[in-house]
Amino acid sequence: MTAPKLVLLTDVPAHDHVEIICGDSIRPEPIDWIWPGWLAAGKFHLLAGRAGTGKTTIGLTLAAILSTGDKFPGGIRATLGDTLIWSGEDDPADSILPRFLANGGDSARLHIVKGARDDKGRARPFDPSADMPALADAARRIANLRMLILDPVVSAVAGDSHKNGEVRRGLQPVVDMANGIGAAVLGITHYSKGTAGRDPTERVTGSLAFAALARLVMGTAKGAQEGDPRRLVRTKSNIGPDGGGFVYDLAQVSVESFPGVNGQRVIWGEALEGSARELLAEIENTDHDKAAPERDAAARWLELVLAHGPVAVAEVKRKADMGGWTWATVRRAQKSLGIKPRKTGMDGGWVWRLPSAEDAHEGVEDAHSKEVSTFGGSEHLRATDTDREEF
Repeated sequence: MTAPKLVLLTDVPAHDHVEIICGDSIRPEPIDWIWPGWLAAGKFHLLAGRAGTGKTTIGLTLAAILSTGDKFPGGIRATLGDTLIWSGEDDPADSILPRFLANGGDSARLHIVKGARDDKGRARPFDPSADMPALADAARRIANLRMLILDPVVSAVAGDSHKNGEVRRGLQPVVDMANGIGAAVLGITHYSKGTAGRDPTERVTGSLAFAALARLVMGTAKGAQEGDPRRLVRTKSNIGPDGGGFVYDLAQVSVESFPGVNGQRVIWGEALEGSARELLAEIENTDHDKAAPERDAAARWLELVLAHGPVAVAEVKRKADMGGWTWATVRRAQKSLGIKPRKTGMDGGWVWRLPSAEDAHEGVEDAHSKEVSTFGGSEHLRATDTDREEF
């Protein structure tokens, strides 16, 4: 019987080797959160959603928050940082910068990829599928870079974006760049048509590898009716909690110091609880038939709660908890009854009351231009941070 051959390390060619490290040589480190639970330094993120939900504007809003140290949705104050963006669809002068400024950004902290040059110094368009190493080198020269936006991220894949292997090969340089430059990379993409109601991570256009490689995936949605608010939800996270989200609206506003220039701004509303699938289904009305019996029962309960006049939303929430109603179901019941939140004065809280005949004659008071948000003609939320929970 021939003895098995013993392969020594010296028998292995120099270019063929595997590196192995022992666990006790690694020092555990916490996640470096830029926006706790939502944006992490050194990680690849996806922001996906239907057309018209303002995905790029959300990315620029987060960049604006970073540029001034303002507060993220939820009230967490940002640490000052810069953002680098490549967009294959929007013009820097009439689209990207106006939206960034409309959201209060400091233009000195926004950097935009203009193009690239070949080995002979000739200018050419930037190609995300080939120029990631060069982009990483350029990004390292930006002091305090905290976020990189790639819009659309599918352009980073040179091959078939519906094939797992080709998507993984195309996105690996993006993942490596995020880790190498220590910034959050936010890739913007779309939902495939006709996928409403499915698992949100499966709705991302192209191969499932897009969502699989991202450490955190966010999704956007809007209602079918004009003026319906939109939602940003956290559909998947490998590094923290998933689920939950925020209501938001979009408004066209004038950009200060630049006459005639307008930009789209995000106006944040209440925080949301629940799974991403439930939150998206609720606003997209994909679960209507299944939810109808429970919604109708909640509507009857809500009519009893409000039968004697307006009730503070906080009190409605308390009663819902005591009665075993989920807030998502109560909100569906609120919408079915035509109940609109009302402010009890400039410094008061939000209340719900059953609609009355006089509500039909409030057209002038409730009317608003399509050029401004449903949150108010002044484009400034008058509610305090506490009141925002009461929309």
